[in-house]
Amino acid sequence: MSLGLVGRKVGMMRIFTDDGDAVPVTVLDVSNNRVAQIKTVESDGYSAVQVAFGDRRASRVTKAEAGHFAKAGVQAGHELREFRVAADKLGDLAPGAVIPAALFAAGQKVDVAGTSIGKGFTGTIKRYNFASGRASHGNSRSHNVPGSIGMAQDPGRVFPGKRMSGHMGDDSKTIQNLVIARVDAERGLLMVRGAVPGAKGGAVVVTPAVKTPLAKGGLPRVPRVVQAAGPTNPAKAGKK
Repeated sequence: MSLGLVGRKVGMMRIFTDDGDAVPVTVLDVSNNRVAQIKTVESDGYSAVQVAFGDRRASRVTKAEAGHFAKAGVQAGHELREFRVAADKLGDLAPGAVIPAALFAAGQKVDVAGTSIGKGFTGTIKRYNFASGRASHGNSRSHNVPGSIGMAQDPGRVFPGKRMSGHMGDDSKTIQNLVIARVDAERGLLMVRGAVPGAKGGAVVVTPAVKTPLAKGGLPRVPRVVQAAGPTNPAKAGKK
């Protein structure tokens, strides 16, 4: 895993390209990302960077957290996330160092993780895009029912994983391969093309894309190797 940034979702807007095309973007505030701890193989068993984002009032910080941030010499953050980074890629990172928005560049593909907006208890039509029943005459109170959910006496139960009504939203979601349209390094803003999970003000984590799609044409063609014809039995190879 690579080093990333922690931030919050500001909202959506549109920007215009040099050709005049309108591009919908989500603005992410990733300012004031600071290193709270450097974990090493010798002390922690693995190599990682702990990053704090945002500000938190002293009355909202526990004594354990206050001691942890004081040891690093940084202000207590509202969000605290950890990124697995190889030991040879830590570079000059140290507790208290600030990670700028320039960590990413325009045109780069990233993965953005956040918490989706909670929808409460919903039916199968909204939750799983089921089709509703007919609205014609004679359909009595069966417009939005999911239909049969089980079997007969055998097996006599509802299989696990059956799609039914229930709680929707408020889940951890990751949108992959979003393109960064613009980087505002001065204000610490990333403008990502497309939608990002979560409500305005929600916490997000931005990391380099891990599943970059193949270019048009797919995988390169492998030349076919044709073996010369010959005897299949090695014992008969010397007999002529």
